[in-house]
Amino acid sequence: MTDHKSGKNKVWKWIAGILAVLIIAGTGTALYLNAKWKPILSQKLKDAVFNRSYKLYKLDFNDISFNLLTGSAALHEVSLSPDTAVYRQLKALGLAPANIFQVKLKKLQLNRIALLTAYFKRKIEMNAVILEKPSINMIHYQVKKRPELEKEAPTLYEMISNRVRSVDVKAIRIIDADFDYINGESSKKMHSVKHLSIQVKHFLLDSLSQFDTTRYCYAKDIGFELTGYRALSKDKMYTMKVDTVKGSTADQSISVTGFQMIPMYTDLQFSRKYTYGKDRYDLKFNKISLEGVDLVRLNTEGSIRAKSLKIGPAKVNIFVNREMPPPPGLDKVRNFPHMALKRLSVPASIDTVQLTNIDVAYTEYNPISQKRGTVYFQNLAGNIRNLTNDSLQLVKNNHAIANLEALVMKISKIAVQIDFNLTDKNAAFHYKGNVGPMDMKVLNPMAKDMGLVEIESGQMQSAAFDIYANAKGSSGKVNFLYKDLKIKLLKEGEDGEPAKKKGLLSFLANSLLIKNDNPSKGEAPRTAKVTFQRTPAASFFNLMWKSFFIGMREIVGIGAVPVKTPEQAMEKVKDKKKERREKKAKRN
Repeated sequence: MTDHKSGKNKVWKWIAGILAVLIIAGTGTALYLNAKWKPILSQKLKDAVFNRSYKLYKLDFNDISFNLLTGSAALHEVSLSPDTAVYRQLKALGLAPANIFQVKLKKLQLNRIALLTAYFKRKIEMNAVILEKPSINMIHYQVKKRPELEKEAPTLYEMISNRVRSVDVKAIRIIDADFDYINGESSKKMHSVKHLSIQVKHFLLDSLSQFDTTRYCYAKDIGFELTGYRALSKDKMYTMKVDTVKGSTADQSISVTGFQMIPMYTDLQFSRKYTYGKDRYDLKFNKISLEGVDLVRLNTEGSIRAKSLKIGPAKVNIFVNREMPPPPGLDKVRNFPHMALKRLSVPASIDTVQLTNIDVAYTEYNPISQKRGTVYFQNLAGNIRNLTNDSLQLVKNNHAIANLEALVMKISKIAVQIDFNLTDKNAAFHYKGNVGPMDMKVLNPMAKDMGLVEIESGQMQSAAFDIYANAKGSSGKVNFLYKDLKIKLLKEGEDGEPAKKKGLLSFLANSLLIKNDNPSKGEAPRTAKVTFQRTPAASFFNLMWKSFFIGMREIVGIGAVPVKTPEQAMEKVKDKKKERREKKAKRN
């Protein structure tokens, strides 16, 4: 037994001794190579980059290290810089690329390189390439190629095949990168991204992989993650924040979490920063995701093609100050949803947009009453199908259909279907829907401050609408069933004072004009045929609401009382502001 144990110990001693010799030899060799070959290898790397880039780029680094035992190597404090004088020469010859790069990084790490395979078989195999905290500037120039040079460029494999048979890397990781996109002509920074990480999985470059359709840029998957994005809008009126953006070529997905668009000023301060009226948005989207994205087309053609876009939960607050005049000559038809889609510079086609749990608050400031009125749409949900501005897709189907549901004023359910004609020059669309029962007094926060009308009582049993509309106006049918309707007509308060009841006019309106019930006792329900002429200052939602509102007024009995256009309302605001200035001047 003792001899057996002694034999085992001898074996382990031999193994340990051999390993020790190998480690000492490997370490000695590594130290020798570091001392002897490091300067030679460093210069060869720099010369290779300089010569292979037609003397455009200069590679520099503080140190190079490698470990034969682990098959790893690293470059430290690396920089890649373009020579602008050489670039100008290439540009003059029609040989310059459209983009040049400035790169700086702390460390470029290469892990587990198969050195013998690389030397004897001319195949590069390694576990990982890691770029730590790179700073990348991509500088874009408008370049013109010489006609005789505009031919199909060689593939990446064709460019390296005379030196290397294949490149196989299990993972390429770019960690915490800063990326800036710069206009070379003006040196203006166009886009900036911080804290970007990219992971490339199973990169393979050989004679077959260049034609493998399951790979994207020679990789089985390219994933990216951007965290903590924050920036000011171009006009410096909003802060834009994003918690995380993630994407994957294998999953064909892009997701955004925690997107916020935060105004820099309070509602009235914001609007008064502009000469003309401009809507103020306060947005918070918990999640936005694109699925089934054609990332190849996005990269090569710059077009968006996706199976679905999912939005929500989200909160959307919109504020409009009615004291501010619209820009002169502006026709708001250009901002109708389907007209804005036409103006989108990027070709886009999304099969289905899915909306979930979105709360919308639309607030108007009435400068006459000096009060705010708000309309609430809670838990907005539904879908929009065939959202596209792609000319080929529009030939197949030129209609986008939206089916939406929400709670109006937090209490009554509204369902609406909107059929957008995506190719009509006059922005044609058709909408129909219905609103459920409600106590109409819940509309007072909107009606009192936005319309100077207070609802004393009234029970809406149901309302329905079926209306065709375009840039010129609308026509259709409205049904509105209610009972026990009574209102107060209000006179605007001065200097922020509460609005006051117009006693006589309210009495006359309730006694002579307003029909308290529909249907009235012993009569059939009244319906209204709507015809509404739109003016240039009327927005998409103004057109939808006014068409429905006119039908309700007709049924109630005050259809003969004219409805002010946005332009007429603005004239009244001007007159009231002038009157207030004159009163103030007299007091002073």
